[in-house]
Amino acid sequence: MHLPPSSAALIGRDADLRELDALFAQVVAGEPRAVVVAGEAGIGKSRLLAEFTTRNADSARILRGQCVDLGEVATPYAPVTAVLRELVDQAGTERVLEAAGPGWDTIGVLLPELSDHVAGGANENRLHEGVALLLEHFARERPVIVVIEDLHWADEATLTVLRFLLRAVASGPIMIVLTYRSDDVHRGHPLRVFLTEIERGRRAKRLELRRLTRAQVRKQAHSILGRTPSFDLVESVFERSEGVPFFVEELVGCEDAVLPETLRDVLLARYERLDDATQYFLRVVSAGGLRVEHELVEEVFDRGPEQLDAAARASIVANVLVVDDSAYTFRHALVREAVHGDLLPGERSRFHARYAEALAAREKPGDITEIAYHWHAANNHAKAFPAKLAAMRSASQAYAYATAAQMGERALEIWDAVEDAEAVAGMPRSRLMGKVAAYLHTAGEPERALATVNLAISLGDVDGPDLARHLMLKAQCLHNIAKLGSIPLLREALELVPPGVNESLRATILYRLAARYMIEGAEPDAVEIATQALDLALELGDPEAASVASNIRGVARAHRGDVDGGVADLERAKELAEGNDDALLRFRVNYSDMLNLLGRYDESVAVADEGLDRSRELGVERSSGAILASNMIDPLFARGDWERAARLLDRVIALSPPLTFRVYLLQSKVWSTLWRGELEAAERMFTHWSPHMVALSEVEIQTRLQYVRLAGELALSRGDAATAWSHLSRVIAPDFHSQPGHALVIYAQVARALARLRDAGDADVDLEDAERCLRARLDADSFWPTAGPWSAVVDAELGGASRTGDGVAEWQRALEGVQTLPAQNGPYLLLRLGMAQHGAGQRSEAVETLEQAIDAAKALGAGLITNQARAFAQRAGLPLGGTPGRHEAGSVELTAREQQVLDLIAEGLTNRQIGERLFISVKTASVHVSAILRKLGASSRTEAAMIAERSTIRV
Repeated sequence: MHLPPSSAALIGRDADLRELDALFAQVVAGEPRAVVVAGEAGIGKSRLLAEFTTRNADSARILRGQCVDLGEVATPYAPVTAVLRELVDQAGTERVLEAAGPGWDTIGVLLPELSDHVAGGANENRLHEGVALLLEHFARERPVIVVIEDLHWADEATLTVLRFLLRAVASGPIMIVLTYRSDDVHRGHPLRVFLTEIERGRRAKRLELRRLTRAQVRKQAHSILGRTPSFDLVESVFERSEGVPFFVEELVGCEDAVLPETLRDVLLARYERLDDATQYFLRVVSAGGLRVEHELVEEVFDRGPEQLDAAARASIVANVLVVDDSAYTFRHALVREAVHGDLLPGERSRFHARYAEALAAREKPGDITEIAYHWHAANNHAKAFPAKLAAMRSASQAYAYATAAQMGERALEIWDAVEDAEAVAGMPRSRLMGKVAAYLHTAGEPERALATVNLAISLGDVDGPDLARHLMLKAQCLHNIAKLGSIPLLREALELVPPGVNESLRATILYRLAARYMIEGAEPDAVEIATQALDLALELGDPEAASVASNIRGVARAHRGDVDGGVADLERAKELAEGNDDALLRFRVNYSDMLNLLGRYDESVAVADEGLDRSRELGVERSSGAILASNMIDPLFARGDWERAARLLDRVIALSPPLTFRVYLLQSKVWSTLWRGELEAAERMFTHWSPHMVALSEVEIQTRLQYVRLAGELALSRGDAATAWSHLSRVIAPDFHSQPGHALVIYAQVARALARLRDAGDADVDLEDAERCLRARLDADSFWPTAGPWSAVVDAELGGASRTGDGVAEWQRALEGVQTLPAQNGPYLLLRLGMAQHGAGQRSEAVETLEQAIDAAKALGAGLITNQARAFAQRAGLPLGGTPGRHEAGSVELTAREQQVLDLIAEGLTNRQIGERLFISVKTASVHVSAILRKLGASSRTEAAMIAERSTIRV
């Protein structure tokens, strides 16, 4: 951070300022923007932002945060907390709490001084959303500019908040400006991942500040001196500074002395011209950090208040420090680093120890991480060890799990150097390792968590429930990295906690084991274990655990064949979850998914939407609510609401949910892209994300089936029946375990691939045996509510004289049940009927059916069917209609069914009422209405009714 004199001119940054101004103009227009200002130390990042914020201070609310250098482990949320404190100072406590809305109870986590104003109930998701809600609220009054500097020192919790803000704040005049030292972000630096994410996702614009040219150095020197600098001075300064503005300023300030030769000399030039007492004061302050509160310096400085005041004044006059109402700040972080680096070993230990003692004495919650840092810097293991453990606990309570893990790791590093470390820690070493592993897992680092928990297990100093917890965590890690082995670990954990030992833990292990069986497709085992978990949870009076167990058992029972019993279990899970938002969220996720698989699309959307409403009330719409939003996408597509589904899909993907959910979403994205007719784009996406899908499919039956479905559909769409068969035939293999809700659609694809292979005379596949296996699968899954309509599609795909899908009657029968199938099947079945009609010599009927298919596909957005129908018509020489003119009496031919529909249109009936009157689906009625409007050239239903009244339409 660089705080130059206010009179210093800003040289060489006109283009950068224009760029910032242009971005702010977009913000004022209501479009959130983010910009990352990068550059080496001393390049002028802070000076540029000072100029930018000063010129916009009247039109925008400026909120600033500063990351703090505490070595490898930073205070969680330090710059975010600073932003919120500035907001409280500007707007007042009550207004901020009121503006936080549903996220009000998170403020106490970030601002401990407001803990009297808040209640419990916060969590990590609510914390992130609470910050977003605050910024959005105040941005309604006037634009908000959030500046966070020195991101290279940021902790992972801060980066997580920023990730969320950059993803979730999609509207409103909010500008987020971040700075970092590019020369400090080396390979392996944690910031690199963050920067790659936001730049790849185009969430932030990067602004790289360059060094000054010789001419610009001359201008800066002129500005500092107030006169034209000599040629020799400019050349010398330019050579030594290499165009870095801060070094230019420091060197020009040494005009009357010998110019420093080295970087260290430049940084210490002003410091070394001060007297010994002032230098001592600056060394004390440097141990406290970049910015140190005056009252803290008073506690640490040991030469009396008069000397402190005199030294502080001299430091400010020399432009080494700047001061505000309560603290001293080094004018540039580089100077602080140089002074701190000049400390003697004894000074370093004494000064840091004094800071640790002073911070501990004032007992402020936000100081815990800093206390641990100072004891560590003082090389006092006996004091640092408990301080690090306290900082670990504090970070975990603030949901800063990455910092908690780091603090736990630092404590483990000095375990052997601490006398009776187990007594001090209050736990054996392996249990501390288990805690660190759990923090790493929650922080999204399952590989490191797995390595840590493996090490904890290898120590062999715990058994029973403690070892069972390690095994549970290891099972979770294996699942999260898509590796098998979770079930044996959970069974071993269960044996370590026999009945009567720790019943609550045993219930948790039981329902987690049941969940693993369910996810991997072993429904009988899932039902058995979930029943044990449910009975035990009810006996313990634990409704949350009981709800989860009933939820899992319901899904497994339904897939096993007891659909009614499964739905009843799911509904019971809701009753047990009442009053527990986490359990209700889990219920709505699984229940909405089950309703979708059962073909009850409207109900599925309603359940997920209800959960989204609740997530809004809780202030977690863009975090936990994203899971429910993802569950709405498939039923929205299935019921034909493709535009809403597409918007929601893109929105949820942008929020970067956990990998498992992201794979589900990307599968939906590939599927919808394909059906919209963008085959090449779908192929690219599928190829890019296939490794993740394949990895997850190893441990999840749902992902495995969806992968087969996608791979098969893509191959069929490009006419590659052999490749399609290589994927799709897996679901009819004797050893393949399936789930009917997911598998039935694949059986129809299998039939389509078989028909194409049969039509091509493929001799490499035993087609008759394959069809027998397919029919056997269909019979086994006939209990599923949508099995009948899907069986009709299979019959049609393999029907007709040639058994390749050329039977008109079979496609007509398939269309009778289309209302219970996902929406894209309507235009697809019409397309196949039209193709069969053409093959049967029914040319005019084929034309009409293909036009209906195109109309239905257009209404849906299914470009795949539109393209296929037109391509077939062109090959077959069928004259599909263009844009018809307006028709008069006797000039139109309608089918008998269309005439019936037109008569009902004339009566003023809606599509739903027409469907009920004629015993057809709403979708089929809609297709007929579209065809009638096209044939009559009518622009509306009213116009069609008027034409019908004045004309005699031929049937």
